[in-house]
Amino acid sequence: MITTNIVRDNQTRVDAASALTGGDPAHAPALFRRYGCAGCHTIPGIAGADGVTGPPLIGLSKRVYIAGVLENSSDNLVAWIVSPRRFSPQTAMPDTGLSEKQARDLAAYLYSH
Repeated sequence: MITTNIVRDNQTRVDAASALTGGDPAHAPALFRRYGCAGCHTIPGIAGADGVTGPPLIGLSKRVYIAGVLENSSDNLVAWIVSPRRFSPQTAMPDTGLSEKQARDLAAYLYSH
């Protein structure tokens, strides 16, 4: 029974994050690796994502701000992922080269974990 509740709770989080962001978290693991996110950030559930250059991306949905500069909303997270220097020119995070759709997939994953 406990396992069933955990699976149901996980699916509820995934569904809510997908609805909030318009993204598909299932696409995120490959994107995190392809675009180098895993080299700088610790990302829950992503093998090898144990970087320490950027902050850990655990519990992102509970944070008030993104990178200390943007109110935490799905649209702001997507915009930050695509072009962080637009909001914080001195950030160490590079512009990623990700499309908005890809950023929505990453945001869905981050909000669901």
